[in-house]
Amino acid sequence: MKSISREEGRLLIETARSAIEEHLRGSETFRLPGDLPDKFRENRGVFVTLEKNGELRGCIGYPEPVRPLIDALIDAAISAATRDPRFPPVEPDELDEIEVEVSVLTPPTPIRVENPSDYPQRIRVGVDGLIVERGWARGLLLPQVATEWGWDAEEFLCNTCMKAGLPPDCFYDPQTRVYRFQAQIFSERDYR
Repeated sequence: MKSISREEGRLLIETARSAIEEHLRGSETFRLPGDLPDKFRENRGVFVTLEKNGELRGCIGYPEPVRPLIDALIDAAISAATRDPRFPPVEPDELDEIEVEVSVLTPPTPIRVENPSDYPQRIRVGVDGLIVERGWARGLLLPQVATEWGWDAEEFLCNTCMKAGLPPDCFYDPQTRVYRFQAQIFSERDYR
C-alpha cells in the first residue's frame, strides 16, 4: 500500500467536505477534482469522521478495501453527514462548525494468539485500530479512539467488543476474531 502524502491528505479532506456540501445543497452529482493521484483509484479502506465543537457528529466508512479510495471517500463523507444512525443528519447551517477528518486504512489482518488473554499484549495503542467479530456481530474502532479516551490495550479491546454489541470480555471466546489495521489520519485542524 502506497503512503498518502500530506498534500494528498489535504485533497482527500477537501474532497470529503465538498461532497458533503454538494449533497446538502441537493446536488445529485459530484464532480471529482481533476488530476487525481493514481493511488486514489486503488481499493482502500477509509473512514470519514465529523466533529462539531470537539464532539463526534458522524463517522462512517469502509473497513475493507472494496472500492477505489476516491469512491469510498465520497460515499463515506456523505454517509457520515446524513446516515450515521447515532445522529440526526447534518444541517447546511452546521457546516462551518464541523471539522472533517479522513482516515485511510491498511487492510485488516487477524491478530494470532495462542491464548486469548494474550490479545492486549499484541495491540499497539495509538497505532492499531481494531475490529472484533463474532457471528454477525462486528465492531470497529479507529486507532485514534484509544488515544482520545486514554485507554490501555485491554480497555480498547473491551470497548471494541461493546461496539460490536458483544460483552466486553467476548475476546476470550474462541469464536471471536480480532483484527488490527493502521490508518493515516488527516484532519482539517492540521492544515490551518
